[in-house]
Amino acid sequence: MKGALAYLLVSIVCAVVGQILLKQGMRVIGPVTLSLHGFPDLILQLIANPWVVVGMSLYLGGSLFWLTALSRLDLSVAYPFAGLNYVLILLASYLVFGEALNPIRIAGVLLIALGVSLIARSA
Repeated sequence: MKGALAYLLVSIVCAVVGQILLKQGMRVIGPVTLSLHGFPDLILQLIANPWVVVGMSLYLGGSLFWLTALSRLDLSVAYPFAGLNYVLILLASYLVFGEALNPIRIAGVLLIALGVSLIARSA
């Protein structure tokens, strides 16, 4: 179980750091609109943006750790741990991008953290 939890945590950290890098990449690119006409240009912008490339790579790497964890844990135990992504993304968004924190958001992530803690104790 301990090894599987380590895989889960690595997966979560990769996902959070990957999301932060993806957001930074999209800040560089700016607002996009999905359209059939503009799709090829968007793809070129994405693959030329190192923030996006590294973010996607981390996301993919994290998926490999997630799959390894799933091979060792019940899905009903592993999946709630993905809720930690919400907690860490809120904190990272605040620290890296200066996004607003308010009492409702903080209460929400505290409830998520409590839920993950309860699931961990039940395993």
